[in-house]
Amino acid sequence: MDDLPIGRRVAYWRGRRKMSQQVFADRLGKSKSWVDKVERGVRRLDKFSVLYEIADVLQLDVQLLVGREPERRVGGLTCIDQVEVEEIRAALERYDSMSAFFHGAPEPPPLAEMAKAISHAWLTYQYARYGVLTRALPKLLREAQAADSACTGDDAQQAAQLLGQVYQIASSTLRKLGEYELAWLAADRSMAVSQRAGDQLLAGAATFRVGNALLALGRARPALEVNVNIANRLAPGDSNDVSPERLSVYGMLLLQGAMAAARMGDANTVRDLVNGAQEAADRLGRDENHYWTCFGPTNLQLHRAAAMVELGEGRQAVETHNKIDPAGFNALLPERRAHHMLDLARGLSQVGDVTKAGEMLVRGDQLAPSEIRCRPLAHEVMSDVLRRTRGAPPSPVAELAEHMGVGI
Repeated sequence: MDDLPIGRRVAYWRGRRKMSQQVFADRLGKSKSWVDKVERGVRRLDKFSVLYEIADVLQLDVQLLVGREPERRVGGLTCIDQVEVEEIRAALERYDSMSAFFHGAPEPPPLAEMAKAISHAWLTYQYARYGVLTRALPKLLREAQAADSACTGDDAQQAAQLLGQVYQIASSTLRKLGEYELAWLAADRSMAVSQRAGDQLLAGAATFRVGNALLALGRARPALEVNVNIANRLAPGDSNDVSPERLSVYGMLLLQGAMAAARMGDANTVRDLVNGAQEAADRLGRDENHYWTCFGPTNLQLHRAAAMVELGEGRQAVETHNKIDPAGFNALLPERRAHHMLDLARGLSQVGDVTKAGEMLVRGDQLAPSEIRCRPLAHEVMSDVLRRTRGAPPSPVAELAEHMGVGI
């Protein structure tokens, strides 16, 4: 894209951000006609001040607009830049298995080493270190794809299982950072690979990540259907075992289905699915991390509160939060706790308590900065808090807003 005129680059990134010309013009304080002329090359962009304004609205490095690679920051918190997005996209667009069919695959990395790297990547995600993870994902994807293409015999299923996990890590991370279409692609790939791995529970975990991506894309109905459909097939009992692993994956499928139902405003389905997940959590007894689900009684309460927020029932979400066992909550990994702080901030905002909503964002930032500073949803909540705060916001909130790049 480096050889494109600057106006075409503006049009490209505006399209990636799903902004109409009118919305883009409004955010810039320009007319739609001005935007149209810039994108067609009729009007020149020769002022750096205007370029920086455009880059700010499009949430990208100004160097991308002028056809240069962004400078990488070596210090401080980073989320994801467009270079990293394109590197992950390129890795997802590889078809090593098809190439290997014709020419043979290169020597794959040892599966034991790859398994360790993937476990480390999962923990990096669950500690909400998204900037670190996005820089590691392209290489991890390429290596896992190469192993899946090259391995045969007994190693083939293990290689497929590892690749399925890497796709899930990529999907979850990309969804957090607002790259929803890529998140859906990665999750969809994980479902296909999981079937080759012969691992029903891995396929179940891939399913709720597909559901998450669909929900982020505004597709609540198919998100609900895919979660409930596979949950029914994996339900413990009858011919299925009642292992902790199965209870965890089954419970998460029900909870993600509940989140989709909440987005649709279907409170009855939310209640039924959460109650079903409650039975699984009670049988499990405590929060576990089987298949990297963090499923259990405490995480269930977090999802119950989140569903209430999606239903617009902020007061019930706050009441649910007040009933959560502090010891269980503090034992959860940082991503889960900070995510809950963000949900709680949304619930408090719904009941008009923007002061406490701001405090929850600050608390979430203290737990896992990337979960608050890097997520588009958190930026929306912070903007709402600032807009509705009378007078100057408290200094911790103002400082966080500045770090997030959200205007006061």
